[in-house]
Amino acid sequence: MKTQVLIIGSGVTGTSLARDLSLRGVECLLIDKGDFNAGASGGNHGLLHSGARYILSDPASAMECQQESRLLKKLAPQCIDNSGGVFVAREGDDENYVADFSPLCKRYGIPAEPMAISDALAMEPALTNKLIAAYSVNDASIDPFKLSIDNIADAGRHGAIFMPYKEATGFERRNHRLQRVQLTDTLSGHTMSVEADQVVNACGAWAGHIASAVLGGTPLTMVYSKGTLLVTQTRIARQVINRLRKPTDGDILVPGGTVSILGTTSVRIHSPDDFRPTVEEVDHIIAEGTAMMPILEHTRYIRAYAGIRPLIESSSAEDDRSVSRGYALIDHTDAGIENFVTVTGGKLTTFRLMAEKAANLICARLGVDAPCRTRTDPLPDTPDGKWTEPGRAPRHWFQNCSPEDVLLCECEMIPKSVVDNVVQTIRKQNGRPSLVAIGKRSRMGKGPCQGTFCGSRVTAHLYDQGIFEARQGITDLKRFLSARWRGQKPLMWGAPLIQAELQEAMQCGLLGLELEPDKP
Repeated sequence: MKTQVLIIGSGVTGTSLARDLSLRGVECLLIDKGDFNAGASGGNHGLLHSGARYILSDPASAMECQQESRLLKKLAPQCIDNSGGVFVAREGDDENYVADFSPLCKRYGIPAEPMAISDALAMEPALTNKLIAAYSVNDASIDPFKLSIDNIADAGRHGAIFMPYKEATGFERRNHRLQRVQLTDTLSGHTMSVEADQVVNACGAWAGHIASAVLGGTPLTMVYSKGTLLVTQTRIARQVINRLRKPTDGDILVPGGTVSILGTTSVRIHSPDDFRPTVEEVDHIIAEGTAMMPILEHTRYIRAYAGIRPLIESSSAEDDRSVSRGYALIDHTDAGIENFVTVTGGKLTTFRLMAEKAANLICARLGVDAPCRTRTDPLPDTPDGKWTEPGRAPRHWFQNCSPEDVLLCECEMIPKSVVDNVVQTIRKQNGRPSLVAIGKRSRMGKGPCQGTFCGSRVTAHLYDQGIFEARQGITDLKRFLSARWRGQKPLMWGAPLIQAELQEAMQCGLLGLELEPDKP
């Protein structure tokens, strides 16, 4: 197979790069060893930063966030809940930090308007009554799954090809260029090769692994910083709530449609392939969040999850939160490969800018003189990503329900017709229908029961449709439930513990779905 550009990694940066290049008329192939958003793009809190959080520690990144946030609100409004945000300080917080906050925001052009404490409490009644300062900012939340799906769809309309479950496993070098990349299908084991004029490493936390495989040695020193987050059963606040202090653990609450997401932590780990949320992190996050919003102490949490920040190591950083949130665009010509580029680091908010800068470099190498259009052309709201929106499936069911279109997921009210629609999207994206793939493209399994009921119902429906055969569905259901359990295990108290006991009774006692001892 031949292409002008091979992009390795289908997170928000890789998918946006595919769209950017395809809009400039460049032929590109986007691959991933799994499905899209398998790394940090699928394990974040969805915060679209105003930049205010980094105004004291990293003003350059703060300004990038502010500029990109303004652009994205115009270009991709279907992916954004433009809720606004508030920074609050409570008794005991560093008053010098509070005093420096507003002047620095003003200096760097980031709106931060002081609020009366009474107004802040009226707007967000769950806040503590021990506030000493409050500022209104233009934070928002963004759906990273719909974002990537819409980017993939628009890139595909302009000629790009997305091939999930294709891992780059071999690199043939000749005359200071990558001549050929070997791909291995992670589902079947089959191999193929790709010849590309340019190769882009957009693998996030795994960027160092790919760079090392291409160049030899360890040309990139990555910092793997794990961040754990908690999902509440209901939405706690209208806006993004930030603690007005030096960034640390448990100081952000982000609205996520019908839920809220509380986080995060920063824990150094040794590998991006081995991480999960822990009980200790959960306890710590809730304790810190409760100081800002007392209601969080007794809130029901339905899931914990974690992501890995892809940070470039800095000798001057005192800890992982001190490492710059700026992105890195690395031309590996000096390392001996003329057609290989790495783009990593950055934040969810700056994904489009990272893709633009990478596309500029690639186009200069290819001799393509075409302007970036992702800065001006709106991202189309495609049907492929519509089911990630909370409340979309219930509206569809009530408006189009028929006796045959029964609900498969009662928590999120997802009927058979929505599952069928999502399966069509997966196939259009060259993927394989599975419960995890369906969950990425819809709200299936994300409600309070965390797949207890809908997992087996959707599996049965896929058998009825001939998508699963023999033991395929049983194996897939076990994997799906295991992934759900991984996020429930750190939350075993109160209602979640009762839910887990019901889940165990149904899935293990009644259906015999325990994983074998040698399986993860």
